[in-house]
Amino acid sequence: MSKSPTPKSGAKSGNTSGRGQRDLTVKVKTAKGRKLSSTKWLERQLNDPYVVRAKADGYRGRAAYKIMELDDKFGFLKPGARVVDLGCAPGGWLQVAVPRINSLGERPNKPIGRIIGLDLQEVVPVPGAELRQMDFLADDADAQVKEWLGGEADVVMSDMAAASSGHKQTDHLRIIALCEAAAYLAFDILSPGGTFICKVLAGGAEGDLQKILKQKFTKVENVKPPSSRSDSSEKFVVATGFRG
Repeated sequence: MSKSPTPKSGAKSGNTSGRGQRDLTVKVKTAKGRKLSSTKWLERQLNDPYVVRAKADGYRGRAAYKIMELDDKFGFLKPGARVVDLGCAPGGWLQVAVPRINSLGERPNKPIGRIIGLDLQEVVPVPGAELRQMDFLADDADAQVKEWLGGEADVVMSDMAAASSGHKQTDHLRIIALCEAAAYLAFDILSPGGTFICKVLAGGAEGDLQKILKQKFTKVENVKPPSSRSDSSEKFVVATGFRG
C-alpha cells in the first residue's frame, strides 16, 4: 500500500519565485445559481493534494488517509483483527483496512481478519469487506453484529458526521451525540483490549465523552492526523485497551 502523502504548504521545489505553485492552483468561477460557499468548497476540493492523491491511489475519498495515518501511529489494524466500521460509506476506510487485517488472505503466513461495514445507505462493494445496510442504533444491533462477526470485535471505528445544520454549536452537539451512541455500541461488542476510534468536532461538549471512555479504556488520546484539514475542527478520539 502506498504511503500517505505529506504535502508541504508553500513548498516551491526549487522554483524560488513560487510561480509554479500559483500556476497550478485551480480557480473556480461562481456559476449563476451556485452559492459562493459551494464554489469555495469545489475550489478547495480541486486544489486539495489529498483529494488528488486519493484519486491516483484508487481510494474513494481523502478520508482514507486519516485512518491510514491513525493506524500507522497506533497499530490497531492487525492481521486477523475483527473490525466494525460504523457509517462506512463511501468505503475509503474499508479499502485501507482490508489489506491491513488480511481479510482477503493475500498474506498466507498471517491470520485472516474480518471487517463489517455498516451504513444506512447502500455502499458499493469493497472486496474483502462484508457490507450490511442497517441502523447501528437499533436495539438488537449489538447482537446482530456479533453474530455476523462470529464473536466480539477487536476494533470499532467511526468516521460518521451528522448532517450539517450550518450552526456550529448545533453540529458539534449532534456529532458528539453520535459518537456517544457509537461508543456505547462499542462497549457491547468489543473484546477486552479492543480499540475504539471516532471522529469528533472540537467545541466543548466532548468532555463528557472523554470521561465515559476513560472509564472503559486504559488510554484515551485526541489526535488530528496530518490529512485532516488545518481549518477543520475535526479530530479523532483513539481509545485503546478496552477494559471489558
